[in-house]
Amino acid sequence: MLAGLLMLAAFMIVLPPLWRQREIAAGDQDQRNIVIARQRLAELNDQLQTGALTQAQYEEQRAELEVALSDDLDIPSQARASGTKGRWMVFVLVLLIPLSALTLYAGLGSYASLDRTSDASAEPGLEDINRMVAGLAARMKSNPNDAQGWLMLGRSYKYLQQYPEAADAFAQAHRLLGDQPEVLLSYADALAMASDGRLSGKPAELVFKALELEPNNMTGLWLGGMAKAEAGDVAGAVQLWRKLEASLPPGSEAQQEIQSLMANVENRMPEEQPAEAAPQGIDVEVSLAPELQSKVSPKDTVFIYAQALSGPQMPLAIVRKQVSELPLKVSLNDSMAMMPEMKLSRFDKVKLIARISKSGNAMQQPGDLIGVIDSVALADHTRNIIVIDSEVK
Repeated sequence: MLAGLLMLAAFMIVLPPLWRQREIAAGDQDQRNIVIARQRLAELNDQLQTGALTQAQYEEQRAELEVALSDDLDIPSQARASGTKGRWMVFVLVLLIPLSALTLYAGLGSYASLDRTSDASAEPGLEDINRMVAGLAARMKSNPNDAQGWLMLGRSYKYLQQYPEAADAFAQAHRLLGDQPEVLLSYADALAMASDGRLSGKPAELVFKALELEPNNMTGLWLGGMAKAEAGDVAGAVQLWRKLEASLPPGSEAQQEIQSLMANVENRMPEEQPAEAAPQGIDVEVSLAPELQSKVSPKDTVFIYAQALSGPQMPLAIVRKQVSELPLKVSLNDSMAMMPEMKLSRFDKVKLIARISKSGNAMQQPGDLIGVIDSVALADHTRNIIVIDSEVK
């Protein structure tokens, strides 16, 4: 609209003078020629008086002036014909300028922006993201050698917590790009998340290959420490994490988290329990609040787990069930630990969580239903009752 108004204003300035009939009367033109001749005669008289012209030169030029004036007065006036000159430009401008503007916009503009009904700054919803990721996945099937496309698809699947699909996409990127540290680590992380966070096997192999290529890679140091800790090599894990700690900004949240993790690993190393001793555990009873029954289906996944009150939020013990089994009773113990050095028995108090996930992902996300007991002492052997009664926002 603004461009149209500016164009209209320009036409109003340019077109009227072109369209207006510029008619000069014949009498007016004769009078103008006479005035010019008189001015020239006065100049000749002045030049004669000052001696710039001789009498003969004066007479000669005066005669020429009289002949020229006579010829001008005898020529029929063409002034009226000039009234139409330039009018053709009006039609050219009126047609050419809008046509040129529309042609340029068709090639350079964006029609989609005219149809936008929401705020341009609004972030796309989960449904929009899923649709875009599905489109990207379809494009990759027709163009399987686009390495950057596979990386983007892997990151997109990882954002959506679809870890098996993310691992497949990163595997394709690795096939095309070879052993690049970032590709190796993204591939390893996706494989681990698809295996409930376990790094043993192929993920650990990829992580340590990345560290060989880039020894100070912070993601590699973190995952390498986790892989060593999972394998029982606590000293090796702490060595990698100390190197990572030195690379982090002093006092940052990330540095504090890694320091807390190392403290738990180094300081909470009790004597191994006798083989015949039963693992220390926590009894938990889980149920779903009646008002939330309509929001779940029998096949939705239920995660029941314990977390440290501070430091890393990795589950110390975790059980996976289905909504159809609720209400249920479980006992969380060291045999359910995800990492050998992060066992339930090494903490005096823990947080208990029961969460229903429609997607089946181990990581908490909006829409999950959850119940929490903020602090439970391991020495307290009473049954802990969790009611899943709220929704994650």
